[in-house]
Amino acid sequence: MNNFKKVGLTALAGSLVAFSAHAGELTVTGGANATYKWGKDATANHGNTSKGIGTDKDVAFTGSGELDNGTTFTVGTATLDSQAGLTSGYITITTPSFGSFLMGHSSGGVAGKYDEEVPQVYEQLSDVSAMVSANKVGDFMDNNHINYTSPALEFAGVGVSIDLGYSPQARDSAVGDGGTGGGDGVYGAGKEAGVTLTYEGLKAGFYGAERENITPTGTGDAVKDEFNGAWYVKYNFGPVSIGYSESYLDSGLAATSTTALATTSAKTLRSGASDGFFEGEQIGIAFNVNENFSVSYSESEETYDEQSDLASGDTADVSMKMDAMQVAYSMGGMSIKAYKMKIENPFFDEDAEDTNITEIALGLAF
Repeated sequence: MNNFKKVGLTALAGSLVAFSAHAGELTVTGGANATYKWGKDATANHGNTSKGIGTDKDVAFTGSGELDNGTTFTVGTATLDSQAGLTSGYITITTPSFGSFLMGHSSGGVAGKYDEEVPQVYEQLSDVSAMVSANKVGDFMDNNHINYTSPALEFAGVGVSIDLGYSPQARDSAVGDGGTGGGDGVYGAGKEAGVTLTYEGLKAGFYGAERENITPTGTGDAVKDEFNGAWYVKYNFGPVSIGYSESYLDSGLAATSTTALATTSAKTLRSGASDGFFEGEQIGIAFNVNENFSVSYSESEETYDEQSDLASGDTADVSMKMDAMQVAYSMGGMSIKAYKMKIENPFFDEDAEDTNITEIALGLAF
């Protein structure tokens, strides 16, 4: 099986220094990107032709150790790009026979293993545009959660892995030690599950997440729990990898507007007036030209349906289409990456001009 070199910032991060202390180890990793980007940006006001130079940086601290019975533990945290605070914190306990348990916030829930799982050598489409609903699948489970991952299993030559997650208050805000998730008056507990199957060069995953809608008012679509789902299949053969995925995001709430949203108005995920159902599909192909140089092409099409039984009239579904060409060249701790993307009907707005974006990035690991 051939694994593609995805040389985004996370993949580039290397070990800076390690200290041994008693039975544990502390590791510091980091990376930085410098980018030059131009084109018509994907913004809700239909975008403006612009150019810009940007930078980002990440530093992560990870402590680990092992108990006498073979159980290992990991404690991790990462800093904000501004270095003014922390973005995530988690504790992972891995047993020799019963799998692993993770507790934390902003560390990514189970969904991160299943959404947008098509071959791309630089960035996922959602990293370029926040409009991609696939990246929102299960994101309400990113904070204040506990996850379980089974040990690697095998049945008739097929590898199987199971992921489970639970959050007592499925919200986007993190909670510190001794804190509570609080209530937003809309959603309560959340749960998620996923299964991954592998057989030689073939890999498939299936995921679903739900959070309770505790809103006692409304009728019909306005009182359902939110459900998100995704599935994918990928196949690697030699230097080539191909993949296909689908995603579903049902907010559980109908659009709050009493008049159906026009096909010519911008839609924002989970924004009240734009509540409804988003369905998307992605396809991608990637090729390792050699050990250092990779290219990929991907397409995405997403459709919005307001699903409102409260609006005075029906609105036709609106589809947004995206395609991107990406290249990446790795030179050990440094890489050069680029993409060119086109978006039709950005923000599910048929009146919006097509968006075209190009970016070149220099990545460093330390």
